[in-house]
Amino acid sequence: MPYRKPSKQSADRVSQESAKATDEGPATGIEQRYLGIGIAKGFAIGEAFEFVTESIEHDSVEMSKKNVEDEVDRFRTALQRSEKELKKIERVTTRKIGKVYSDLFQAQIMLLNDPQLIDAISGRIRKELKPAHLVIEQEFEKYLELFINSDDIVFRERAADLHDIKDRIIRNLHVRKLHSWVPEGVIVVSHHLSPADIILLSRSNIKGFATDTGGKTSHISLICKSMNIPIVVGLGTFAKKVVTGSNIVLDSTEGMVITDPTDKTVEEYQKKREAELRREADDSMLAQMHSSTRCGVKISVYSNIDFKEELDHFDATGSEGVGLFRTENLFLDSVKTPTEAFQSAYYTEMAEILTPKPLVIRLFDIGGDKLIYSPVREPNPNLGWRGIRILIDVPEILHSQLQAVVKANTHGNIDILLPMISSIEEIEFIKVELEKHYSQISFESDEPIDKPGLGAMIELPAAVELIDEITRIVDFVSIGTNDLTQYTLAVDRNNLIVQDLFEKFHPSIIRQLHRIITTAQKNHCRVSICGDMGSDPLALPFLLGCGLRNFSMVSSDIPTMKALISHYTIAESEELAAHCLKLDSATKIKAALEEFRNRH
Repeated sequence: MPYRKPSKQSADRVSQESAKATDEGPATGIEQRYLGIGIAKGFAIGEAFEFVTESIEHDSVEMSKKNVEDEVDRFRTALQRSEKELKKIERVTTRKIGKVYSDLFQAQIMLLNDPQLIDAISGRIRKELKPAHLVIEQEFEKYLELFINSDDIVFRERAADLHDIKDRIIRNLHVRKLHSWVPEGVIVVSHHLSPADIILLSRSNIKGFATDTGGKTSHISLICKSMNIPIVVGLGTFAKKVVTGSNIVLDSTEGMVITDPTDKTVEEYQKKREAELRREADDSMLAQMHSSTRCGVKISVYSNIDFKEELDHFDATGSEGVGLFRTENLFLDSVKTPTEAFQSAYYTEMAEILTPKPLVIRLFDIGGDKLIYSPVREPNPNLGWRGIRILIDVPEILHSQLQAVVKANTHGNIDILLPMISSIEEIEFIKVELEKHYSQISFESDEPIDKPGLGAMIELPAAVELIDEITRIVDFVSIGTNDLTQYTLAVDRNNLIVQDLFEKFHPSIIRQLHRIITTAQKNHCRVSICGDMGSDPLALPFLLGCGLRNFSMVSSDIPTMKALISHYTIAESEELAAHCLKLDSATKIKAALEEFRNRH
């Protein structure tokens, strides 16, 4: 096979990683573009403000038995100050974005009050006559090493939260005031930001954030996404290249930051921003209408959600229900499985808010690159113990969740979705277990309970090969295009070196999509798409042409997609799909889709 020259994007990313070894100074006044990972769609144009965490000079106090208790008292006072700060941040967070995210800080408060940690640090200060800051550093390093060296990307990203707790305690040892002020309306640039930083800085009407560290599932990314603040993370050594007060453009849609933009670039992004605002205004009006094609065919559009708090603004988006609720986020602050009682109350509240709209609850998709309930180390987690495999192997997790879902289905609007299906046996096993729990619960219940419908995620090539059999034994299927693309092309989308090969318009992917949709329709099985491709405007007419009538996406994308659906007819979309299915490269397919979009 000939050598594959990396794409410009891939080369830029790799060169950024290489640049970490050098100490390049600030940008020189010439427009430069830096690639990272964009989280929330959107643009920001404005002045950069470099947010630097204060470095603390430690007093060189010689410890002795005479002053050791004073040092222990300093440590305990620092814990109290830290707790007071975190409680304040917790209240602000609850007010801004709800209790789920404020629980992040509740978890940190619990760690501050952990008797084992307090006793370990206090005991070492007394026994070894070491200053508190040194012992705190050493004790936290034990935990940090476990997280940083984990094969699980989410554990690695959670190490940042431990850093935040450690730094907060050490700062409060020295009675240093919490620094959270920045000028109004700037774009904050930093090597590292904690969840607390994001919450507190957002009070200054920040336009956006750019950080060297962080990933798609880091807490700062989830918080910014919830607050609809554009952020680009994973920029490597970008913070060293920016001077406070310099002009930058932040493009979270493309995952790019531009320093010293030319007048032409600024004008281009101003026009993009103005067009975005006009489109949002038009789309918000259309969102409240039923979605249909130009020829009058009804298209249903649902939401992918992570937390019940997202339902607060649900109606404004025009969503017709929840097409995917990712329950693994209930593991957010704990590696322990959420109890059946907690889950049942959580699902019941959601179902009551939504009724009669549907609620599709995906069973825990833990393992792989997601936070797992136990620290299992695997050489290749994405090809290991995850999804349905864990649920079958650990019955207590499966049983408590099935019981909770069944008990919550008093309005009859809940369906169950199975993650990472690769065989008929897996589905049959869950069907038997679901029937057992439903029979028992409905017998004991004083009011009638409907049995939830059962669906399968189609995100593995194995499931595509079995699509005819699968769609005969389930009520619905949902296509997860992100994992389907990753597993079909053998490309890790988080691997910077081969990331440019992650191509959702690869001929093999669009042919699989056509096969899944048409087979499901033939077998009278409901089919929807819940991966990123479902909210891609370029892919929309192709999917309509394949026969897809149900889409599930991030709620904020719904108004735009509803507006676009109204531009197309089924006949011309079918013609486009037939043409694309004959093409042999992603380049040709995207060219055909772009030409079609431009005509409409």
